[in-house]
Amino acid sequence: MKDLVIVGAGGFARETASAAAAAGWQVRGFVDDDLALHGTVRSGLPILGPVDSVLTSDAAVVVCVGNPRNFTARQRIVERLGLPDGRWATVVHPGADVGAGSTVGPGSVLLAGAVLTADVIVGAHVAVMPQAVLTHDDRIGDYATIASGVRLGGGAVLATGAYVGAGALIREGVTVGAWSLVGMGAVVLHDVPPAEVWAGNPARFLRKL
Repeated sequence: MKDLVIVGAGGFARETASAAAAAGWQVRGFVDDDLALHGTVRSGLPILGPVDSVLTSDAAVVVCVGNPRNFTARQRIVERLGLPDGRWATVVHPGADVGAGSTVGPGSVLLAGAVLTADVIVGAHVAVMPQAVLTHDDRIGDYATIASGVRLGGGAVLATGAYVGAGALIREGVTVGAWSLVGMGAVVLHDVPPAEVWAGNPARFLRKL
């Protein structure tokens, strides 16, 4: 087993701790810049100190922060820490299915029930939530977030930092642009330009980000 420290102490971080333990990691605990959390316990694991404390640690690290209101936070922390690729953990729950020819980049997390069917490329620091299905030849850019129950048709592309809300469906061959947000339950039939919010069935443009 290799030691792991998780950046963040919210819901995604605690889900990742459970997945990492199931996958054989020795999870030391969480780090967070909220001073009020230091010395407390979440999901049976301690809050060890501030985020930058990982710089003097020998443990592997994974950044588990971000939500639809602040989904650029993961990139900011990764760039702030500046760790080499070898320090970033790739956490794959044993209940996830990574099909032939598929790859998962450093710092990425696949939670229970996630499926990569065949020849799927997942970049670095990507969050794939439970029961998401990524089908053949999908391409997922760095820092993307795929919420629970999302379904991506074959050859779909999520560009850097794209956020796809729970239960959304992305048609085969469609691209969701960099740092765009697709709302929960959306049915995306056409390409989404960068830095836009789309929602609905069929999905339509709501506003710029």
